[in-house]
Amino acid sequence: MSDHGLSRSGNRADVREFLISRRARISPEQVSLPVTGRRRVPGLRREEVAMLAGVSVDWYTRLEKGHISGVSQEVLEAVARVLRLDDEERVYLFDLAHAARPARRTPAAAAPLPPNVQWLLDSMTLSTAMVTNERHDVLAANPLARALYAPLFGSATTRESGHANLVRYHFLDPGARDFYGDWNLTADMLVASLRTEAGRNPHDIGTRGLVGELTTASADFRARWNTHNILIHVRGTKLFRHPEAGRLSLSYYSLGLPVSVGETRHMCVCTAEPGSADEDKLTLLASLAASPPHQADAAEPDFALP
Repeated sequence: MSDHGLSRSGNRADVREFLISRRARISPEQVSLPVTGRRRVPGLRREEVAMLAGVSVDWYTRLEKGHISGVSQEVLEAVARVLRLDDEERVYLFDLAHAARPARRTPAAAAPLPPNVQWLLDSMTLSTAMVTNERHDVLAANPLARALYAPLFGSATTRESGHANLVRYHFLDPGARDFYGDWNLTADMLVASLRTEAGRNPHDIGTRGLVGELTTASADFRARWNTHNILIHVRGTKLFRHPEAGRLSLSYYSLGLPVSVGETRHMCVCTAEPGSADEDKLTLLASLAASPPHQADAAEPDFALP
């Protein structure tokens, strides 16, 4: 099968599984439908969704089988309303519809990051800054990010694959459970973000390969992937247990970073509350990052770490 055929079948599977999972969570009572007789499936039946959306049962059945290409915006809006999709889930459904359109050309290989992106990261001395692609491969990082994420960059998963990947490290390196202060929350967010990107670009062979690898190797990843949870706006608090700086609680934002025409990467910036103990620990990491290895090993912090 051609690469396009593989991506098309993957897109249909994503549409099918997403709609079924969202239909299953809506009860008849939530949409004011009477409950009669024994129901063999959780949530709404297909014919009930079709009726509430104002389309035929055959049409909705075809949509739920993954045939979303060419479906009008009005119909998708009606289905999103019936299934009570939130803003991010609605965007994801429209991304799936857009991705189902026939590709007019073979996607070009991703362009390397311009040098001034690294200059930008290096200028941020009080915050960690890291640039990733849609698969969460780390493309660039400032010294403070490399110091904070030292367990990631030194991981066996990074050495074996030749590059650091946040999702692979999280699920395949046992040390990640010690590094992250809330491993489960971070796992949920990474998978939901990866699911969102995979829906946007089903033609990306690298993303499909990563998902296949982790689905096979990690039951934790596989369970989360099958929930079809979506995450677009990434911000909040990250908790770490750093081997040298101890426990840190950092605020973070993930921002779109345009790098060329039609290409955007993600820049994640972590920072600490001014005047806090967490800021002191970031300052310690910054000094370690700026010191030669033999000096860093001999450095004695001037405050107690937990």
